[in-house]
Amino acid sequence: MNLLYDQPLYRPPSEGDNLIIQATLGCSFNQCSFCAMYRSKQYVERPLEEVFADIRTAAADWPDTQRVFLADGDALALPTEHLLAILRELSATFPRLTRVSCYATPGNIQRKSAEELALLREHKLTLLYFGIESGSDLILKKITKGATQRRMAEVLTKAHASGMKVSATVILGLGGTQHSNEHIDGTIALLNSAPVTYLSTLQLYLDESITEEFQRKFGEPFQMPDDLAILKEQERLISGLNPPQPVIFRSNHASNALALAGNLPKDKEKLLLQLREAMAGHRPLRPVYMRGL
Repeated sequence: MNLLYDQPLYRPPSEGDNLIIQATLGCSFNQCSFCAMYRSKQYVERPLEEVFADIRTAAADWPDTQRVFLADGDALALPTEHLLAILRELSATFPRLTRVSCYATPGNIQRKSAEELALLREHKLTLLYFGIESGSDLILKKITKGATQRRMAEVLTKAHASGMKVSATVILGLGGTQHSNEHIDGTIALLNSAPVTYLSTLQLYLDESITEEFQRKFGEPFQMPDDLAILKEQERLISGLNPPQPVIFRSNHASNALALAGNLPKDKEKLLLQLREAMAGHRPLRPVYMRGL
C-alpha cells in the first residue's frame, strides 16, 4: 500500500530517494514573496495518530528505510515533545534508520532552546534545510523573509553548536539587476560568519501566481537578471567566500543555468575557472526549457 500525500508535496533534490513523512501540512510562515510552494495550504500540525499510521504504512513497503524527510514546509515548528514522539516512532519502526531531516526557518530554530535542538539531534534529526536566500538586510526586507542577516547568523551558529548539519540555499538574481552587488555582498558576509555544512545556489524563478505580489513587495520596478548577470553573481559569491569551516558546494538544482560542484574553499579556483569559461561561451549552459523547480 502506498502513502497518500496531501498535495502539493515538496522535498529537497537530495531527498529524492528517501522516505517522506508529512508531519505538518503547509508552512507556518508562508509569507516569502518569491515562494509559491504552500500558498494553497493552511498550516496544520498533523495529529500523532495520523503520522504514526503513515509510518506503519510506509514500513510495509520500505522496511529497510535508512533516511526520512519530514514534510511539509517546516516540521521543526512542531512542539519539541510532538516532534520527539515522531522521531522515536521512526526509530522503533525502521531499525536501519540513520538520519531524519526537515526544512527549518529562522523562527523555528530561534524558538528551540539549545538543549531542545541537541535532544532532537540525539534522536536522529541531524540535518536541517535552511533557506538563506540572501544575506542582505535590504533584500531580505524586500522579499518578506522575516529575518535579518544578524538573526540568521545567530540561528545558524545555534544549530551548528547543537551538532546539527545545515544545508543552506541562496537564490541568485533575487536582488534584480539593480541590487545585485548588495545581494551578493550581504550573502558573503553572512556565510563568512556563520557555519553551514552544505551550500547550494538556485536561480530565481517566479511562479505566475506570485509575480505581482513579488514585484509589489519589492518596492520598485524589478529587473530580472539574464544568464550572464547570474553567472557574474555566482562568480562574485564564490570569489568572496572564506567560510568558517569547509563547505560542500553545489549549483546542480534544475533552476540553474550552470551546474557546479566542489568543496570550498579548496575548489574555489576550479569553480571560478568553470564560471569564466561559461561566461566566455566555452562551456554550455542548461537550455531554458530544461530548467525548473
